[in-house]
Order: sequence, then structure tokens, then C-alpha cells
Amino acid sequence: MTYLVANDLPTLAAGERFRKLLLRPGILQIPGAHCGLAALQAKAAQFEALYLSGAAMSASMGLPDLGILTIDDVCFFVRQVSRASQLPVLVDGDTGFGEALNVMNMVRAFEDAGAAAVQIEDQILPKKCGHLNDKKLIAPEDMAAKIAAAAKARRHLYIVARTDAAADEGLDSAINRARLYVEAGADAIFPEALHDPEAFRKFAETIKVPLLANMTEFGRTPFMTASEFEALGYKMVIWPVSALRVAARAQAELYDGIRKDGGTHRLIDRMQTRAELYATIGYHEYEALDSSIITSITPEGMPQKQTGR
Repeated sequence: MTYLVANDLPTLAAGERFRKLLLRPGILQIPGAHCGLAALQAKAAQFEALYLSGAAMSASMGLPDLGILTIDDVCFFVRQVSRASQLPVLVDGDTGFGEALNVMNMVRAFEDAGAAAVQIEDQILPKKCGHLNDKKLIAPEDMAAKIAAAAKARRHLYIVARTDAAADEGLDSAINRARLYVEAGADAIFPEALHDPEAFRKFAETIKVPLLANMTEFGRTPFMTASEFEALGYKMVIWPVSALRVAARAQAELYDGIRKDGGTHRLIDRMQTRAELYATIGYHEYEALDSSIITSITPEGMPQKQTGR
């Protein structure tokens, strides 16, 4: 399969495919994929939907997650992840890039780029990661207006409303905000930075639309598995930055190794081989579409420097 062949492309809109996944029994596991290659690797691992994290997109550009990215920046990531994987992608829309008209513009742009769902949060700019301190929230009615605007603009996009109220206003306030956002048109609710299973359970007992749990590392939420979140009443779970964290650590170790050893020879066994990379990205499938390209032969080994000459 390649995205160049029409018969290989999904016929159902991305948002509708996302909804169909949520109609099935069980919890939908949605790992973060910050680039097209990561998206293909997640698909190979048999995940059926992907998450595009604002923190991961920002970090991959060398920027902090403070609402600096533009709609066009995010659409660049949406296009490559959705095109590479052909999976439904839930996209972090931060605060909606402004007020009602800006939110509607975001929805139109994300749908056109291939997104299946968008997450909008109730912070003001400059926004912060939901697991950090001193977050500033907009009035619940203003957030509800953004959700209503998104619902009016969408053709198929699934709308997830995130509330960051639990940390600073308390769980009851977060629940009240969630009720208002559902009334405004949110399809699902994302209660951010809950810090114990009982809080997750109470939220699920009160809010009866699909709920999303965030299993980010190094945050306020204790480590829980997908099945544990499901038992608490959750329909979706994301691991937003996990792939980027692993990749970033590996890259740092690579650069340290080159600096210390003058080459990559001590790290070869930790690398994806050329053949593995080509298989992941479907290199030969693209070649096969153009008869003018002779099929590439992958070198079987890595020539080593001969000593004693």
C-alpha cells in the first residue's frame, strides 16, 4: 500500500472511521506519533488510531509547549502522519488558536489536512502542559462557545474537550465544566492531570460521554495500564510523548557516542538497518509504481575497514 494509489486509500472520512473505532467494545489505545515514520511503526504494531501531541510537535521543532505553534505548523504534522499511516489521527489543537472564528478556521484546516479528531483545552495563552503548575483557565462559558463553534464548523471531525480545571479549581469544577462542554457539542471529554484512580472513577460516574485518559510519563497521573483505565470507565487512552521521549534519548546517546568514539561503530546493533527502514516506509512498493526505476538491492553487510594494509 502507498498513498499514491487511489484504491489503497480509505473511502470513509477520517472522523467517521474514528467514531467507528469508539463504537466497538473495549478501550481505544492511541499512542503518540510525532512524524510519519513513527506513524508507520505504530501501525506496524497494529494500533488503529494515533495521537499528535502539541508537546511532541513543539519539542521536535526545538520549541517548548507554550502555544507557540501555528495552525499551519500543526497541519504539516497532520498531513504527514495521516498520509503515511492512513489511520485516524486525534490532533492536539491546544486552545483553538484563538476565539470562535479562529477555532472554526482550525477545524476546517485540520479536516482538510486529514485529521479525524481534535482536542481543545480550556486554558488561556500562554498555555502549559496540563501536568505543570500555575495554569490559567478561561471562563467555562467562553470555552463552551469555542466548542459550539467547532461543532458548527466540522463536517466529520470528532471533538474532544479537555478541561484542566481539576488541578486548580478542584474535581467538582472540572466535572461541571465538562457538563457544559458536552451541552455545547463536545463528543468526548478529556479530564487532564487527575492524580488518583478514585478521581478518574468519579469523573466517569458523572460524565456519560466517552472519556479520554492521558498516560503521560513524569506527570501527576500515576502509571496505569489501558485495562485499568477501562475498568475506571474510560474509552480512550493516549501516550502522547512516549515515542518522542524514547527517540530523543536514543539520539542523545548516538551523538555522545560519535563525539566520544569518533564514529558509530559501538552503536550499530542499536540501529534500525537499511533493510528494516525500507520495509517500514514501503520503499520497494514505491519503486514498483514506476517501471523506470530499477528495484534497489539493499547491501547485505557493512564493509569494515581492513587493518594491516
